[in-house]
Amino acid sequence: MKKFAKSHEWVEVEGKTAVVGISNHAQEELGDVVYVDLPEPGKEVKKGEVLCTIESVKAAADVYSPVSGKVLEVNKNLEEKPELVNESPESNGWLVKLEIVDESELSDLMDEEEYRKFCESEG
Repeated sequence: MKKFAKSHEWVEVEGKTAVVGISNHAQEELGDVVYVDLPEPGKEVKKGEVLCTIESVKAAADVYSPVSGKVLEVNKNLEEKPELVNESPESNGWLVKLEIVDESELSDLMDEEEYRKFCESEG
């Protein structure tokens, strides 16, 4: 099950691994993505810290880590095809896989229904 942060990242947990990306709402706001500056595997991030940067034709945006952890893997496909973030933001356009250090941080995140309502209230 996906959980969402107010900063428009999603996380899907598989065991002790968290797959992280940006929401469909976020990619729509960004516009056409032209570059993703991914972190190096091994980098440790705390919840709320900048995880990577996404550049679009409109702007550059920081992506914040929805949970604390260590980067295990980055989506290498984004190096050649950054547009995957637009085409499939919540599946093939994932950004990184993190080794979760504190699973309790997941409880601060929203489920899909809460996130949808959050986006509507922002609108």
